[in-house]
Amino acid sequence: MTHLVLLAVGGVALGYSSLLLLLWRFQERIVFQPPADVAAQSVSTRQVRYRADDGVELFAYVVGECVRDKPVVLAFHGNADVSRWLIPWATSVTRETGACVVLPEYRGYDGLRGVPTYGASSLDARAALRFVSDTLHAAPANLVYFGHSLGSAVATELASFQPPRALVLQSPFSSAREMGNRMYLPGLTVFWGLVSRVHFDTMRRVRTLASPVWVAHGDKDLVIPVQMGRAVFAAAKHKGDLLIVHNAGHNDVPGIGGAAYWTWLAGAIRGDPVTVIRAAPAGTRSEP
Repeated sequence: MTHLVLLAVGGVALGYSSLLLLLWRFQERIVFQPPADVAAQSVSTRQVRYRADDGVELFAYVVGECVRDKPVVLAFHGNADVSRWLIPWATSVTRETGACVVLPEYRGYDGLRGVPTYGASSLDARAALRFVSDTLHAAPANLVYFGHSLGSAVATELASFQPPRALVLQSPFSSAREMGNRMYLPGLTVFWGLVSRVHFDTMRRVRTLASPVWVAHGDKDLVIPVQMGRAVFAAAKHKGDLLIVHNAGHNDVPGIGGAAYWTWLAGAIRGDPVTVIRAAPAGTRSEP
């Protein structure tokens, strides 16, 4: 009987260890999910090319007129998107605020060579920032970083490298560790330090960030729960506005938020005086 118990325990331990090993090996494939077979699409928006520090060629789309001393929004997309899918959103940003919007692409996405990883995301973001600074001549005081979902973590890490005028996060997650906990693998928190290859930690970074942090989140988000967005905003050393859009999920915050969303985003880009929004039904703003 004891022998059978030992065999059972050993089998469970081996199986669990195998799961942890698989998680260590493939977690960046879970985090970064370039859409397969993205349909070719002709866009009239200007595409620019540049290189990361490790020599990988990248590109971005520039929407609107980039004029010296005017805001430039550097916008990072989510894990299963491509940058050109954000062009309609960026066009609305330009129309609503007059800002120029730059949409960088990650390596491994939309035909770019390379493999997307945690380390590579930092190289790619810094390359985009260098292009915006050196070629578009955008001063840090006029830069706004925007990130949606995974892009919120990429934007936050870039902000810790060079703080912008404002850090604008749509549907952000608090940390890679907390997202890992949502996999419901018992004991993962205990072994996270051993298996983690992705170290995004937005809550920790915003605690010391000099830039104001603006957060929008849908209260029906099933991918990243709204509690994470609230936690990121609460942790921020310098707070912008918090916009909670009722009945919005992970990808429809702008559409359902309506006027409230565009007022929130325009305030961040302009650098309006801070007023904290606790909650807002679609199309409205609610003061604290």
